[in-house]
Amino acid sequence: MIRCSELTKVYTSKRVPVHALRGVSFEIETGEYIVVHGPSGSGKSTLLNLIGLLDQPTSGKIILAGSDVAHLPERKRARIRNRQIGFVFQRFNLIPHLNAWRNVALPGECAGVSRSSRRKRASELLERVGLADRAEHLPSELSGGEEQRVAIARALFMSPPLLLADEPTGNLDSETGEGIMDLFDSLHENGMTLVVVTHDPSVSAHASRTIWLQDGRIVVPPR
Repeated sequence: MIRCSELTKVYTSKRVPVHALRGVSFEIETGEYIVVHGPSGSGKSTLLNLIGLLDQPTSGKIILAGSDVAHLPERKRARIRNRQIGFVFQRFNLIPHLNAWRNVALPGECAGVSRSSRRKRASELLERVGLADRAEHLPSELSGGEEQRVAIARALFMSPPLLLADEPTGNLDSETGEGIMDLFDSLHENGMTLVVVTHDPSVSAHASRTIWLQDGRIVVPPR
């Protein structure tokens, strides 16, 4: 599904170049469950943002489903993000003034899906993540774990083949975080490709493979 070749990302801070990624190459097969692990500052979130087409590499290629998407114009990247990639953020990124089902339905609104169809699909997804009775609640009325489940339902709205998650348990207690990982396990069992970025080694136990990053490079995992 994904092939990354010699990816680099250089940021300029106060005229000093910061090398976030230094020639990263790897492949992810359809249906794999990958964890990207490493310490803070290793380049994990940068890599996920590139795969998710939220940013563009300084150099290198990203082949998604057979097409090079690394340097497409923003409009084309936005269309791919909407239809092929679900993204789950550490801080949930829910819209505060929208209730749960409206947050879940946002990708459908962007894609021109009718209101009735959006409502039906959102209700189905909220039931899937165990929140059917919270559809009318605002984010401020939900617990952290519930907010994250709403965010996951939103990411699934367009039935994307690929789900990306950036520290999805980082703001949750251990029990709630384990529940989120169980939900990811279920998605993987149903054929979804998952890429999860984390600094928590315990999350790797859920994955079929772990990619270790350090100082912007893929490294041999510690023993």
